[in-house]
Amino acid sequence: MTAGITAPAMAEAIMRLRAAGCVFAEDEAAVLGAAAADGTELATLVDRRALGEPLEQVVGYADFGGVRVRLRPGVFVPRVRSELLVRVAVEAARPGDVVVDLCCGSGALGMAVRHRQPAIDLYAADVDPVAVACALDNLDTQVYQGNLFEALPTELRGRIAVLLANVPYVATRHIPLLPAEARDHEPHTALDGGSDGLDVFRAVLAGAVDWLAPGGIMLSEVTETQADAAASAIREAGLVADLRSDEDLEASVILGRQIDRPVR
Repeated sequence: MTAGITAPAMAEAIMRLRAAGCVFAEDEAAVLGAAAADGTELATLVDRRALGEPLEQVVGYADFGGVRVRLRPGVFVPRVRSELLVRVAVEAARPGDVVVDLCCGSGALGMAVRHRQPAIDLYAADVDPVAVACALDNLDTQVYQGNLFEALPTELRGRIAVLLANVPYVATRHIPLLPAEARDHEPHTALDGGSDGLDVFRAVLAGAVDWLAPGGIMLSEVTETQADAAASAIREAGLVADLRSDEDLEASVILGRQIDRPVR
């Protein structure tokens, strides 16, 4: 808690957060208190959180995969479950490999992978200019704006060793069922995956065959119910399919691999 914030101000913040339905009101008040310069700013931050804005957007950062990711309002907040994507990517990447964070949002995935494998050659891209600006805050170089592979330098074609494609995978009909934090404060382009949630996944897969290096892998997060359809699409594209899951994270990652280099 910042020295300029009094105990009564913190108590008021906790009460207001509880009234707004925040289950972990004490913890959230502590985070907001650390981010605020004084009681007036704390009250402003609490107002934003009480209206449903994600805590991470309110304070301007998220701790993810061992790194602190800077966030801007309206940018997708990295989820803890996506740490499985980072883990699989780190296991596969070798020094000097080209790693691409496609649909990068804040750049959190690429940032976390580079934190553990600093010798990779990292690129990131997103269609949303706000997300690209946020990713530049975190990655500072080699971040591009555009639709999927159209955003990337052409010299990367056939050279990508690890393609992180954390594409939107919520079925359109399920968007209204999402928590208000996501539904109202994150871009639908980062959430809506079409009728079965796999439209963007298929679009990435269609280009991945040409952009992956021999032995390169494409990694995407999917739900358990999408895993079979995603694996079938990968095999139809001529890649080898594999599924990695983590019960603790409640996460599943589908992997598509070009032939010629096994994933360790």
